[in-house]
Amino acid sequence: MKNADLQNRKNAATPRGVGVMCDFYAARAENSELWDVEGRRFIDFAAGIAVCNTGHRHPKIVAAIREQLDLFTHTAYQIVPYASYVELAEAINQRAPGKFPKKTAFFTTGAEAVENAIKIARAATGRPGVIAFSGGFHGRTMMGMALTGKVAPYKIGFGPFPSDVFHAPFPNPLHGVTTADSIKAIELLFKADVDPKRVAAIIFEPVQGEGGFYAAPADFVRALRQLCDEHGILLIADEVQTGFARTGKLFAMEHYDVVPDLMTMAKSLAGGMPLSGVVGRAEIMDSAAPGGLGGTYAGNPLSIAAAHAVLSIIDEEKLCERATTLGDQLKNKLIALQASVPQISDVRGPGAMIAVEFCKAGTNEPDTAFTKLVQTKALERGLLLLVCGVHGNVVRFLFPLTIQQAVFDEAIGILEDVLKASAKG
Repeated sequence: MKNADLQNRKNAATPRGVGVMCDFYAARAENSELWDVEGRRFIDFAAGIAVCNTGHRHPKIVAAIREQLDLFTHTAYQIVPYASYVELAEAINQRAPGKFPKKTAFFTTGAEAVENAIKIARAATGRPGVIAFSGGFHGRTMMGMALTGKVAPYKIGFGPFPSDVFHAPFPNPLHGVTTADSIKAIELLFKADVDPKRVAAIIFEPVQGEGGFYAAPADFVRALRQLCDEHGILLIADEVQTGFARTGKLFAMEHYDVVPDLMTMAKSLAGGMPLSGVVGRAEIMDSAAPGGLGGTYAGNPLSIAAAHAVLSIIDEEKLCERATTLGDQLKNKLIALQASVPQISDVRGPGAMIAVEFCKAGTNEPDTAFTKLVQTKALERGLLLLVCGVHGNVVRFLFPLTIQQAVFDEAIGILEDVLKASAKG
């Protein structure tokens, strides 16, 4: 089997709207490495877009899925429930931030989790409005796109979008947007666009994913909480990408002294299996009427089994601590390279949710072409990197937290070579 043959078949059989980064096809994967159908090896610093924090095919996850496979694969939880769903909800309730009674509902995708968080917020408040932020990404469903603060490629040609969704700028000190600017913009929305008494929720990512790995400043999160409390608005933290040890904590909101009312999760929750969830204050989670939440595959038993294994692995292998250790190693290397790679304008991120932003040397003007060059050269050397940011000038690093130190060091060596070569032109 050849990659070129599969590429031709893909182009003939699948629509161009499903964008695909690589022109080679996976045959197998193990921990932080994968091999294509022609036997070439790649170091995976994408991890399925932050899905494989516990690596590809972790033995404990594989064993958990196999064990469940021998019992049953589907009953639809809403028809015939099963204990593992309840037990996982209990575990999430216990681990999620906030010293108050919590409840959790499971779904299938991150977009579903976001949609249901909005549904719950509207049911709890009786209000329609939602405020989101520029650069935010919340999914590809119609509500997800409405909330998302990035047009290309997510919104082009798909409107009109659901109403009563408003956007404010997300703090970005590198590009001149302060916390005060963001809060002032929300207050202006309240004056010019929507009565705060019509707003059900404010949704934000503690660290923006597709938007460029910009972390929400602590004073911004506190200000959001204060605004929400003042106006009876619910605060939703979208932890679809930030959750499950990626930032050095199980959830990124643990870095703050603020607790959200609702929190979404997905991606690494089930180590490669499709599973998402919403956790929140018990009284708010109970706002939806029976039957108002759910989905045919929501809380699939194979995915639930994988999620139990993921939580055990995070604890047993101390992945929160390892995220910080690996992230510090990467940041130190990138900072050291700034002297020889003047296009590096910023290195940022908590734990192992690290990004490097490239701008034209000596300016804050995004350098999209240089970023693409780095990604391309890295791929030629067998290192998978993902680009993000509204201007496409940020490389984000999403290596498995279980990555072998030798493989990690190899990848950092490739990255250093690629950055220096790209800087020379």
